Amino acid sequence: MQTPSDAAVDGLLSILNLTSVGQDKFVGTSPANGWKRVFGGQVVAQALVAANRTVEGRDPHSLHAYFILGGDPAAPISYEVDRIRDGGSFSTRRVQAVQHGAVIYSMIASFQKHEIGFEHTITMPDSPMPEDLPDQTTLAAQMPPQQRKYIDLTWPIEMRPVDIGRYLHPERPAPLHRIWCRTRQPLPADTPAAMHQCVLAFTSDYSLLESGLIGHGLLINDQRLQAASLDHALWFHRPFRGDEWLLFVQDSPSAQGGRALCRGSFFNRQGVLVASVAQEGLLRERIIAATRD
Repeated sequence: MQTPSDAAVDGLLSILNLTSVGQDKFVGTSPANGWKRVFGGQVVAQALVAANRTVEGRDPHSLHAYFILGGDPAAPISYEVDRIRDGGSFSTRRVQAVQHGAVIYSMIASFQKHEIGFEHTITMPDSPMPEDLPDQTTLAAQMPPQQRKYIDLTWPIEMRPVDIGRYLHPERPAPLHRIWCRTRQPLPADTPAAMHQCVLAFTSDYSLLESGLIGHGLLINDQRLQAASLDHALWFHRPFRGDEWLLFVQDSPSAQGGRALCRGSFFNRQGVLVASVAQEGLLRERIIAATRD
């Protein structure tokens, strides 16, 4: 019998299995989860899937993208890939996500042949291991009712926050936002490395913008806030599996002008940096936003 966790992961793999509808053209759908807008990480991941479908023998190492319009979860999303360049070592692809005749997302991704070169990595911050932290069911039972909305057991990515006080006592902000994450169930053994990268791309947008609120003692679903991702950049450094624990360490070095810069690092259990992400997001108080275009 399929468990809710199995269904959640199967649902993720399903939305990442784009339909080919022509030369370098693909269509993706959104889950029926009741969201008013398409989750940004879904579009990042689906666009990366589309780009991957047009490249052979090279792995994605970076992507840079802009969220232009909010996506409609009830409508399919068309992904159009432009093969900009195939060089001796690198390939470049541009992907446009189109819905209702308008571009909602634009991305450039770069792919590289495997090479051996210089190696160094920053050190992972001290952190308890995921086994030493409460699982999400236990955490939900510990939280006040108004905070349980942060624990979504139907989400395909399991999250174990290190800084639980961030949700229980937001008026006492911590300098870092750290979350262990992985898919709720193991991925099939034959899942290609590129799909693990797409799963991480999906995950990378989930909590990143929250880091811009830590210093202000606010939570992302505060009704006084208008929040949205504006752009997204992701770099893949080393091989990893999306169904094995990764520590997502996030912070925000600057907020100004209704925008916050947020950045994150993904470390494996051995403390090795496997991916980095950066995003600028819109963060406004609604009372102010109401007076603007």
